[in-house]
Amino acid sequence: MVGGGLVGLEKVESLLRCGALIRVVAPHAVARVQELSAQGQISWLARGYEPADVLGCDLVIAATSDREVNRVVFEEARSQRILCNTADDPPLCDFFFASIVQRGDLQIAISTAGQSPALAQRLRREIDAQLPADLGPWLAELGQLRREVLQAMPAGAARKALLHELAHREVCSLPACPARSFANAEIKHEVPQ
Repeated sequence: MVGGGLVGLEKVESLLRCGALIRVVAPHAVARVQELSAQGQISWLARGYEPADVLGCDLVIAATSDREVNRVVFEEARSQRILCNTADDPPLCDFFFASIVQRGDLQIAISTAGQSPALAQRLRREIDAQLPADLGPWLAELGQLRREVLQAMPAGAARKALLHELAHREVCSLPACPARSFANAEIKHEVPQ
């Protein structure tokens, strides 16, 4: 990450959630970048960019307020065959960051290919507001029930229909859960004991 401002911080936090090892190169950084560095979650080189900074990287992000520095970072990354994203400059991007809504294992990514990150962020907020907060745990329970159905029922139209029906029902971990009872009845109907 070249740049330690708010735009860079947004990318750093996104990459941290993915488990990335992050090095920030910036003469100055916002307080949160400094805090993440002090906590050992990222490394911060408090200096200007040098071309050797991209060596050994898997991914480079240019997020400075200086378009010329961003261009130099992009060109050096490209010369090293390293993918680069330049914040707010689509022609200097090999890839784009999506705006993500996440509930447990459910992820919904929205991208405008750099045309309007503000629109992607607006759509993320709108989708986020409409999804229940407990969707992650519900999905985990649905996944467990799905694995049970896959193990107990042979492949075919009946199993597929059951899995689609379960995606519309409240699922819980209790043995007496109505969705679980429904699934067990369907399995017994299709797989006589």
